Amino acid sequence: MPMDSSIRRVSAHRRVPIAGMLLLCLVACTTTHEAPLNPGSKVVVAESASGGSTIPSPSALVPVAAPGLRNLVSYHADVISGSAPLGPEGFDTLASFGVRTVVSVDGATPDVEAARARGMRYIHLPVGYDGFDEERRLHLTRAVLDGLDSGPVYIHCHHGLHRSAGAAAAVAVGAGWSTPEEAIGRMRVSGTSPRYRGLYLCAAESTPIDPARIESVDPDFPEVHRPDDFVQMMVEMDLALDHLESIAAAGWRTPEAHPDLVPAAEAGRLADLLRLASEGTRASREPDADFSGWLARQSGQVAGIEAQLLVADVDVLALDRSLAAIRGSCIGCHADHRD
Repeated sequence: MPMDSSIRRVSAHRRVPIAGMLLLCLVACTTTHEAPLNPGSKVVVAESASGGSTIPSPSALVPVAAPGLRNLVSYHADVISGSAPLGPEGFDTLASFGVRTVVSVDGATPDVEAARARGMRYIHLPVGYDGFDEERRLHLTRAVLDGLDSGPVYIHCHHGLHRSAGAAAAVAVGAGWSTPEEAIGRMRVSGTSPRYRGLYLCAAESTPIDPARIESVDPDFPEVHRPDDFVQMMVEMDLALDHLESIAAAGWRTPEAHPDLVPAAEAGRLADLLRLASEGTRASREPDADFSGWLARQSGQVAGIEAQLLVADVDVLALDRSLAAIRGSCIGCHADHRD
């Protein structure tokens, strides 16, 4: 695309970079009333005057729902963050919005065929619960800006609460549409928990990106990012479980010896790995239904730990019981499938 196109789309107005202290202030202001893992009653249904679904306004103060989509929040005109599309209905709703580019920041394999059948392109750029680096922010910004040339862009993770919100916020700042403060405000509307400090830092430390730098990024992004092999995923699961053990030993807080560990992020990471492994096992050439089902159940149990860690006052005893159950289940699984 020509340079003048990117200059047109990216605001040339430069804002003063924000210091890390701003994030601490904003997060501190939210810790008394943390957003729930699922906003539930706060979600409204997005409808147009004719009764059909419509893209939420960038000024909306609550997430909206639409057929097959949850937790929709706009971060700029035609840039929407939300959940993974739920079956054909979700993709049909995106098509009704005029979406032509879907950016997944989730680890799961996107349904490329469902998108392609509706004239949409999938771009798969996974990010972690602990945030992402500058290269990924550049990739996300280029992908979104390119996508806007043909219509609205939809950014999603699994639930549309945390990772997609962090990605959309960083893009909004990088493109010059929002200040870090404004972008963090949209993350709070999405329901991103302040406990995911890395995701908030990605927005807080973002600055507008020079158009020439965006233009230098290769726009040939993958439809599917291939995850590491299964053995490597198992190694990562063991590491994440070890981290949770250390967190539990510290009273379900960040251990002094490992200040880099964020309890909810480690639980989210393990739940995600288990979910991806379950999907991969189910889709393999010789699927093992028992093993795939075990992985899926474990993912749900660990996701429960993540949800418990996102509330203001954690129930240490309940968390200990949940971890003990997962630990025992892992021992049994190792005996049946690995040892």
